[in-house]
Amino acid sequence: MSDIRRRDPRQEWIARNRLHPQHLEVLAELGRGAGEGAASEWIGPQGLIRRNPRAVGFIGPNGVKRIDRSGAQQGQRAGGARASAAASKPRIEIEAPAFLVAVVPDMAGGRLTGHDRDLLGLARQLADADPAARGAVLAVVFGEHKEDDFEGAGVDRLLHLAGPEVDGFAPEARLGALVAMDRAWSPRHWLLPDSKLGGADLGRRLAARLGERPATGVWQLEADGEAPLGWRCNARGAAATLDFQRAMPRLVLALAECAEPISETRHAAEPLALPEPLPVQLSRIQDLGQVAVDPAGVALSEAEFILSAGNGVRDWEAFHHAAEVLGATEGASRVAVDDGFMARDRQVGATGTWVTARVYVAVGISGAIQHLQGIQTCDKVVAINMDPGCDMIKRADLAVIGDSGKVLEALVALVEQSREEKRNAA
Repeated sequence: MSDIRRRDPRQEWIARNRLHPQHLEVLAELGRGAGEGAASEWIGPQGLIRRNPRAVGFIGPNGVKRIDRSGAQQGQRAGGARASAAASKPRIEIEAPAFLVAVVPDMAGGRLTGHDRDLLGLARQLADADPAARGAVLAVVFGEHKEDDFEGAGVDRLLHLAGPEVDGFAPEARLGALVAMDRAWSPRHWLLPDSKLGGADLGRRLAARLGERPATGVWQLEADGEAPLGWRCNARGAAATLDFQRAMPRLVLALAECAEPISETRHAAEPLALPEPLPVQLSRIQDLGQVAVDPAGVALSEAEFILSAGNGVRDWEAFHHAAEVLGATEGASRVAVDDGFMARDRQVGATGTWVTARVYVAVGISGAIQHLQGIQTCDKVVAINMDPGCDMIKRADLAVIGDSGKVLEALVALVEQSREEKRNAA
């Protein structure tokens, strides 16, 4: 057991939310005072430094402090700027690594999730600890994927295993592949996400097969010269209890925000192949495919495709129809919720739900700073708005200037036409 006591998530949330009536009281309790500068940084629930975007800004030409609401201060840039920034990052190639750190990401939706990138950041921490004997990060990807930025995520070697035997839900076949990897290359560390998307299940299966006692719920690593592998880990305990601390084992199941994702370098991501074919598995599990889920019943925090409405939406019946046709989960700005057009649990933003959607479509939303803060981790943002100078247009990866009702009507017509053509072709 360690002397690290679990933080109160609600207290940390109040410390970040300057609109909360207990904001100043909680800041005083945490010993940060009430000043804006004092509240600009804090330790988050996972032990990482968090920053208040409202305390970040610049002094305008008239001496007034301004905040860049386009999202650039939060790491969000336009596609061209992001591509040029990626090209300018130093490229790192490790020809003869001293050891391997194997990472098995969830790859939900065929792309690296935020949890996956945190895990790869943790792997880089292990691989780069000794500059004289650097290790390489090996990522294992099963099935088809759409990810094109393994280099920017910190991957040195990439093992892509595709085929009907490992596609879908195939834990036994994937476990056989990981065991074959362990025999071939003997990675020093195995890292898997402790998540509901498959990483937690596969990690425990692998631990049982390798005879390892895994560390689960890990949120922090610290160097320890007396530990067998040179590290000790902190794992989350129950609420209001002490966290667990132990020497880091070979196999770790880590939580989200266990480390900062890689952002300053690019790596080789050289393809690898197993030296022998995958072992034949007599699977006791048959995958019958995914079950259709009503997007309206998906929580905003888990949705991958969100159609969000703001004050610019006038025809709400057409908006609901568009969400149904597109198969999107509905969201809303605070104004739309306060006006009674959407339920409170559909509110997106710092005062609502922070979302991590793959695609976020903002319809008639101007882009208040609280809303932009809540969508800052979305992969792609599409904005439909009449005002080309609004902050949501500046934040968007793709902007459509026009009447939201007409744009949605045209989009629905195109989708229905495409589906009809596919049915006729079949």
